[in-house]
Amino acid sequence: MTNWRTAKLALAFAASGALTSCALLQQGSLKQPPDFDNGRIEQGALVIEGVPDIPLEVKENLLPYQNVRSHSFQDWFLGGVLITTRFGETSQAHHLVMPGGMRRQLTFYDEPVSNVDASPTQSSFLFSKDIGGDEFYQGYNYTLKSEKAVAFTQSGTRNGGFTWADDGLHAAWYEAQDGDPNYVIKVGDPNFPSTIHTALRGAGAIFPIDWSADGKTLLLQQYVSILKSRMFTFELETGALTEINPDDNVAYSGGYLLEDGSVLTVTDKDSEFRNLVRLTTDGNITSFTSDINWDVNAFTLSPDGKTVAFSLNADGLGDIRLLDLATGKISSGPDLPPGVVYGLTFDPTGKQVGFTFNAANSPSDAWSFDVASLELTRWTRAEVGGLNAEKFVTPELIHFANDDAMQIPAFVYKPTTEGPHPVIISIHGGPESQARPTFSSTFQHWVNELGAAVITPNVRGSAGYGKSYVAMDNGLNRKTSVEDIGALLDWIADQPDLDSDRVIVYGGSYGGYMVLASMIDYGDRLAGGVDIVGISDFATFLTNTKGYRRDLRRAEYGDERDPEIAAFFEKISPLNNAAQIDKPLFIIQGLNDPRVPASEAEQILAAVRANGGDAWYLLARDEGHGFRKKSNRDYMREAVTMFLRKVLLETDETETSEPLAVTTMPDDQG
Repeated sequence: MTNWRTAKLALAFAASGALTSCALLQQGSLKQPPDFDNGRIEQGALVIEGVPDIPLEVKENLLPYQNVRSHSFQDWFLGGVLITTRFGETSQAHHLVMPGGMRRQLTFYDEPVSNVDASPTQSSFLFSKDIGGDEFYQGYNYTLKSEKAVAFTQSGTRNGGFTWADDGLHAAWYEAQDGDPNYVIKVGDPNFPSTIHTALRGAGAIFPIDWSADGKTLLLQQYVSILKSRMFTFELETGALTEINPDDNVAYSGGYLLEDGSVLTVTDKDSEFRNLVRLTTDGNITSFTSDINWDVNAFTLSPDGKTVAFSLNADGLGDIRLLDLATGKISSGPDLPPGVVYGLTFDPTGKQVGFTFNAANSPSDAWSFDVASLELTRWTRAEVGGLNAEKFVTPELIHFANDDAMQIPAFVYKPTTEGPHPVIISIHGGPESQARPTFSSTFQHWVNELGAAVITPNVRGSAGYGKSYVAMDNGLNRKTSVEDIGALLDWIADQPDLDSDRVIVYGGSYGGYMVLASMIDYGDRLAGGVDIVGISDFATFLTNTKGYRRDLRRAEYGDERDPEIAAFFEKISPLNNAAQIDKPLFIIQGLNDPRVPASEAEQILAAVRANGGDAWYLLARDEGHGFRKKSNRDYMREAVTMFLRKVLLETDETETSEPLAVTTMPDDQG
């Protein structure tokens, strides 16, 4: 049977040298050549433009926050657990044999590893790794016998959804080729690559999520959009592919093949929210959570097929419940403090459930609980860089009204000092993601050291609040989410402890587009913006994003080949409206980004500069969609701190208000 990784994959689908102007123009991805006459320098893998030298006091002030170390539960292994954590540049796989015990590092790469999945035989585990953030993930098999890992997938392809058969002798996964939107299903023994073969040439983004107990049938899911997916059974011997409930236009998230042939899955069928249900091949559906008006966002089935542990996303917070499949009775899980739960996984005995727990005032750690007693066990304890964890700020959940009389949820982190405070609006990506009250050392630094309030809104189009809400910004409604930022600025102006004259927007990926769009539409009310791997023009973005994901993005943003959509893209393009960006802008990009290509950053940089705008630029040549290497992240945070100090904290001599100072760390905080 599958584990949490395939369910997480289903939910996640619901996401040598600097580029030169000549190369970009040859690719046809720039509408105008960039201006490189602004002191662009190279510093290792980083290309830097407009960023001042970082003072020692800024580096020292940030150092504790940069050395927070979290731990993510991955799987049960040899009576202990597999986790990923960082010692050095990137997160690697480690084994713990007992709670609080010594971590034994098992992988040693320059690139981070993820999706660690132990074989049912407990003799090996699989994991994923790419190169430089290109997201062409390869599958690796670590065996206890050899004590080393070997790649078993085809170089130059993207692979994921690794799912073990119950016998531990076979695995299934998807393989995607660059430029091909149709995935193939691979099956074989990772220990013997010669056994690996193509079992199915699928249509669209199709991937395995479970095996039948006898190993003859695969349960497959095809992702179309966050609001639509399809589910199939695939008979390996005959090649028969059968769609489950083909007339349904609904979303599914992960699943298990049960002994009676039915399927346990999460779906929004006949509901605003995603419910835990049992589907039969004749179309009958039994919903176990229909009276809970929140999404089920993770679930795991016990080895004997009798018990389900699942977590809810209740207004951003996590809550674990237990389901008896035979009776349908739901009972409470362990008593956790307010936070977020990830990666629920039963152990081989069915007596314990492992998971990752994260709270606003506590970085991620690996936990488990006893199913019978609900007793909690904490396997790891995150390091917080010598900081005083009691001073970490917990956000307040607020709701602000937009122009359509809707109440938009947001989390607000405020300093304990007297205001009015400058404000950083941090906008999530996706766009179908959700801001949740998880730990962020970046937010804690902004609040405690810069004296800034941080607001993370869940504008229209965010996940977690029902399928109608998540669809509100689709296609020609794209600007509704930007309008919600305007409504948030109205709310800020009404708060006596917030300074509406010192507000910046900050965001990555789709959040980067939101930064640019907000600076165009509300530039007179903003002091600046930080755009990280952001979309600057939807037409060029869809043209240049990797082909294996282009159709998935068209389902959300609209098809640029449609004249009406194309005209709309032209109208709302930040690139076409760059002349209206007249406040400082910091653009941050990874060269190898397969999602939002570096040309999106280069072209908006060129356009802003051409109009006389103030733009800083940071490019990492060994990163993709975000910075994953510690040294790169450290410099980025230092540079962003300099930008925030300039935009939010410095004041003219003619102003009456006193400038805020960046404080040094108290002695008791390292």
